[in-house]
Amino acid sequence: MSRIFISGSSAGLGLMAGQFLTGQGHQIVLHARNAHRADDAWRELPEVEHVVVGDLGTIAGAKDVAGQVNTLGRFDAVIHNAAVGYREAHRVTADGLPHVFAINTLSAYILTALIDRPSRLVYLSSGMHHHAHANLDDILWKTRRWNGSNAYAESKLHDTILAFAIARRWDNVFSNSLEPGWVPTKMGGAGAPDDMAQAHLTQAWLAAGDDPKADITGQYFYHLKPLAPNPEANDSRLQDRLVEICAELSGVQLPA
Repeated sequence: MSRIFISGSSAGLGLMAGQFLTGQGHQIVLHARNAHRADDAWRELPEVEHVVVGDLGTIAGAKDVAGQVNTLGRFDAVIHNAAVGYREAHRVTADGLPHVFAINTLSAYILTALIDRPSRLVYLSSGMHHHAHANLDDILWKTRRWNGSNAYAESKLHDTILAFAIARRWDNVFSNSLEPGWVPTKMGGAGAPDDMAQAHLTQAWLAAGDDPKADITGQYFYHLKPLAPNPEANDSRLQDRLVEICAELSGVQLPA
């Protein structure tokens, strides 16, 4: 049995992964943005150990979520699932950051840096990341005209870059990224064509630690099979620069 925390898991793929892993006998802690969503999560998965409540849209909120997770004890794995989608208008958080970046990129970094180090880290990306650029020189959209689709795509590239940065830096952790497919969740939309029954399996497999084939790091997957990521994800200079930017913005240093 593994003990697994899943961010952004009151609904959608995060909840599906939690339900699947609970059915396999693993101990699961979910996360919801607010108390109302936490109630929904408890109703959908009453067997869950706990539901952490906190808003990942602010730096303080992400730090608080990490603190709550640590009070529950060490986890074997963390699935970084929390995200907003590709149709978002431009909004700025209380920290003055684009909310897509704050939730999709920066909160994943903060949770990674602050949650007591697990054995496995899993970062959800998207097929849209393949055609994105990291745009680290304008990560806060100061000079570009806002485009929600592009902002989402590059944030998912950031998540893959972060996964590979961790794989390179932390040799005692299996750190991987994946795309679940374009599936008909609330985020994906009703017309999304991919198989919902497959969408949560890869992250569950990577997190559970039941299969020796999942004892791998710095890899990208789609439906349980390796897939080549955007080449920028493997650029160690981009990896280091993204970590530097996130540390500067959040005030949180990534442990060595």
